[in-house]
Amino acid sequence: MKETPFIKYHKKLGAKIISFAGFNMPVEYSGITKEHVNVREKLGVFDVSHMGEFWVTGPKSYEFVQKITSNDVSILTDGKVQYSCLPNGKGGIIDDLLVYRFNKEKYLMVVNASNIEKDWSWCVKNALKAGLVPGENILNVSDDIAQLAVQGPFALKAMKKLTEYPVEEMEFHTFAEIDFAGIENVILSTTGYTGAGGCEIYIPNKYASELWEAVMNAGEEYGIMPIGLGARDTLRLEMGFCLYGNEITENTSPIEAGLGWITKFTENNNFIDKDFLLSQKEKGVTRRLKGFKMIDRGIPRQHYKVTDSDASLVGEVTSGTISPMMKKGIGMAYLKKGFWKEGTEINILIRNKSLRAKVVRLPIYKG
Repeated sequence: MKETPFIKYHKKLGAKIISFAGFNMPVEYSGITKEHVNVREKLGVFDVSHMGEFWVTGPKSYEFVQKITSNDVSILTDGKVQYSCLPNGKGGIIDDLLVYRFNKEKYLMVVNASNIEKDWSWCVKNALKAGLVPGENILNVSDDIAQLAVQGPFALKAMKKLTEYPVEEMEFHTFAEIDFAGIENVILSTTGYTGAGGCEIYIPNKYASELWEAVMNAGEEYGIMPIGLGARDTLRLEMGFCLYGNEITENTSPIEAGLGWITKFTENNNFIDKDFLLSQKEKGVTRRLKGFKMIDRGIPRQHYKVTDSDASLVGEVTSGTISPMMKKGIGMAYLKKGFWKEGTEINILIRNKSLRAKVVRLPIYKG
């Protein structure tokens, strides 16, 4: 089992450690609800060093990234980040990812930890077709990079103490290479998986201790807390963000998953599965991912069945929890056509009981 460069801090702080995506990772420190609320109201730091990173460089890099991802890379400029996905050639999704553009011949692809090996194999296969050389034009540096995500309304205010760069002025989904916490050439980006604002900080593994201590010290006056995977999941679910393996898989399309906004059918974007997905967009799909809130008391969970008022099956829950901010059950589910409208009542089968819920627009929590 792998460990991130920050593992000593997780153990020192008494985190509950679990196996996740081949890593020993902290699931919680002081409690999921407490950590969740702290991110929404103050700030928290997440160890996300288990994520995967691939460099793509050279004169053919743009064409490769444009072909392999569903979004339109042509609209990216230097210093911009784009959310996208990797279509699998069969209408499904290999992974969702972030694409960082450094220049037209240099990109960083950040992928999910659980999919690193699969994503890398897919990228190598398509890189060879595009004339890129694995190990030269496309590099898997996942084991060499440590990453912290600092999230919450005070995140950038705290992090500005550690750099002369105006991080508070950075636009959403941008990045910069800066000197940070005494470390040169740090990549700092303003994306996130919580909906609470903040940044991600990428460094070589050898600077992990310096970074952790600097971030915790800088955030102390604002109430920073270390946050585990448990709260990371509840935070993203409140926002309606997809989780690979739950909302998106090899058998779900971005159109079904409500990710049409990252699936761009522009003339110059001949990505994998373009024709199939365009047909889905134009003809419509029979199921779609929707958010819901419980009306009755109950905790929805993945794979719970969804029925209509006549007890006919109309869908399946992909993720569910009790929202720490709203104190009620929330979730997402794939629902049949006819049950997509906001306010539509559905029933979730929880422990052999049919409990009422209603379809809501995302984000579920609007803060």
